[in-house]
Amino acid sequence: MPQPLRLYNTLTRTIEPFRPIEAGKVSLYVCGMTVYDRPHVGHGRAFVVFDAFVRYLRHRGWDVRFVRNFTDVDDKIIARANERGEDPLALAQGFIDVFHEDMRALGLIDPDVEPRVTLCIPQIIDLVQSLVDKGHAYASEGTVWFAVETCEGYGKLSGQDPDKLRNPDELAGKRAPGDFALWKAAKPGEPSWESPWGPGRPGWHIECSAMSRTELGETFDIHGGGLDLVFPHHENEIAQSECGNGAPYANYWMHNGLLTAPGGQKMGKSLGNVIDLSDALAQYPAEAIRLYYLQNQYRSPLPWSGSALDDALAMLARLYGALEVARTFGGDGDADRVAQEMGKPALTVLTLGRAFPEAMYAALDQDFNTALVLGHAFELARAVNRFSNLKKAKKRGAPVIAPALAAFDLLAKALGVLSASPDAFHAEVIDKRLAVLGVDPAEVERLIAERSEARAARDWARADGIRDALTAMHIEVMDRPDGVDWRVRLTPVEDDQ
Repeated sequence: MPQPLRLYNTLTRTIEPFRPIEAGKVSLYVCGMTVYDRPHVGHGRAFVVFDAFVRYLRHRGWDVRFVRNFTDVDDKIIARANERGEDPLALAQGFIDVFHEDMRALGLIDPDVEPRVTLCIPQIIDLVQSLVDKGHAYASEGTVWFAVETCEGYGKLSGQDPDKLRNPDELAGKRAPGDFALWKAAKPGEPSWESPWGPGRPGWHIECSAMSRTELGETFDIHGGGLDLVFPHHENEIAQSECGNGAPYANYWMHNGLLTAPGGQKMGKSLGNVIDLSDALAQYPAEAIRLYYLQNQYRSPLPWSGSALDDALAMLARLYGALEVARTFGGDGDADRVAQEMGKPALTVLTLGRAFPEAMYAALDQDFNTALVLGHAFELARAVNRFSNLKKAKKRGAPVIAPALAAFDLLAKALGVLSASPDAFHAEVIDKRLAVLGVDPAEVERLIAERSEARAARDWARADGIRDALTAMHIEVMDRPDGVDWRVRLTPVEDDQ
């Protein structure tokens, strides 16, 4: 049975025990993309955070139903389609395809269901009609508005005074500044569907209420999304869902912090300060991007800089380096006895390796603190490297290093970090980083061969000169008993000594 899990609930502004509606099961709805453009690295944080969260829940034995939607008809989609002279629904489908490509490249698991607005029109109309029938909504000139004054407790998620809130919808017939559109009257040339109020299309907020009700029921466990969605989107979802269904909506609200550009500004397409996720994936291993997102606690803002992914890649290389070293140890016997004989570095790595599972579970069960888990992992990696420097450690240290290997495997299963082999990781780094550096792998191989010839001829000056040339190309040369290996040199981000 899963252990106790505690989550920060935006609704109550406290970390509280997670009590599911149905024992052992989790119903999770996460707001997905409005598909009018490519995903950028700011979007990526939410998708990786909830991907890791679902992985962890399933690792702990929870039965998770994970729903993530697409908004495939919206003002932004229509505007972008008009700019390009395209059909809005065709444009949306094109960006859904791009989204799937990027998510696969990022290594994310698929949601159990991916509903989209255009396939949920009857359910949306049904919910809007329920709100009209109950006196929470009114029709005016073909548009249906939610009357905020009829909703007791409106503002409880964002913590704002409903009398001072203003929803951005500016269409004819709106009675109060806080009212928002549930159904928008059709404009010439826009996609539209027939409804009791005339042809039109859904407002932004009603779609998630209808899709979540269809896939998870009137009340479900956890609603997730970015912090920027708290108001108006999630506040309005609660209002229309609870007024329309007569039942609580989501019991827990998880909001990830935003990626911030230099100066603390939110990253966004409209602000022109974004980097497309596909561009980042072309330059860096997906796991490096994943580690970048998970290095901060999910609710905290995550600063972006030009070196952000370089630093994350260097950190990931540290972990893979420790994993690679740990797999080379030999020997057998009792771990405690061997560690005692080998001294403090052995005792340290054995202690940290054994403590890692409990430390990881404690951190993740306390509001999914991935930053703390990665801190434990880096501490263990440093201990592995220090232990490996001992004489005879690699010949005798296998029993001592075994808990560290198990810890690294646990990290891969629970969070998707260290999920590849070291060889596969280094091959991906070589492929992507050399392309960024403008270095031809064939030229590296030629120089490596030329250096080997110089060494064989005992022309040490020439060999050293070639090594210096390779170093200038960010290539690290490693002379081994069975030959020469090389890798792309990454900038260290911490001292392992």
